[in-house]
Amino acid sequence: MSAVFARLVPPTFDPGSVWLVGAGPGDPGLLTLHALHALTTADVVLHDALVAPEILSLVETPHLVSVGKRAGGTRTPQLRINQRLVALARAGNRVVRLKGGDPLIFGRGGEEAVALAAAGIPFRIVPGISAGVGGTASASIPLTHRTLARSVVFATGHDSSGALPNSLDLAALARGGDVLVFYMASRQIGAIATRLIAAGRTPDEAIAFVTDATTERQLVRLATLATAQAAAAEIPARGATLIVIGPVLAVRDLIAPLQQTAPMTVRADRAQDVGDQA
Repeated sequence: MSAVFARLVPPTFDPGSVWLVGAGPGDPGLLTLHALHALTTADVVLHDALVAPEILSLVETPHLVSVGKRAGGTRTPQLRINQRLVALARAGNRVVRLKGGDPLIFGRGGEEAVALAAAGIPFRIVPGISAGVGGTASASIPLTHRTLARSVVFATGHDSSGALPNSLDLAALARGGDVLVFYMASRQIGAIATRLIAAGRTPDEAIAFVTDATTERQLVRLATLATAQAAAAEIPARGATLIVIGPVLAVRDLIAPLQQTAPMTVRADRAQDVGDQA
């Protein structure tokens, strides 16, 4: 394996440029090679609140800055993040904007790319494994199945204020997707479940809450649409929670007992330094 890595030549990360990097769902083993190269080369890393500490511990630079945003809580305005990325790049830094999952899936990477382009800052987008894909796999939930589900819908559960988005047509989602995957929706799951049931989904349809997916802290809680709000109230608020609704949850009991899901670990002497930097 080491010989294979020795044959790989990473692209140049130029001073004065920004890489928008997806950190994946949490397991360091799910980082791309481009992402790992960026984390060990950057002069400054601006990261989201929900990037796993195991990932942050791989950052080599001491300039590790949290610019996280949590719905209804402490947040860094997006305009300020955009301005900071531009200013740091213009100062000659190699800048990483590190996001959980994928930068372009509910990660505002598109907004930041537009801001960088408008400012004339060269940038690279490094895709990451989205939680909706990596997290569900780790939780033993296949998103498609030939006899159970042939369509999947990914949706966000809140807008910038933390409220359920007015533009989210839950009735259309209820009819159009066999499997529904909601990001950042724990606070709104009661309203979401009520609207889905009103649109024709059955109250006893299975739902799964996957918290801290792909890490050693992963927790999977099962419920139904009828009991979703009560189940959400018992979920720890410590990390990101993904919500999956649909018939594919019936497969989980068959494959979970034998599926190996242990994440790649980081040596403790590196991981323990993250708290002070972040």
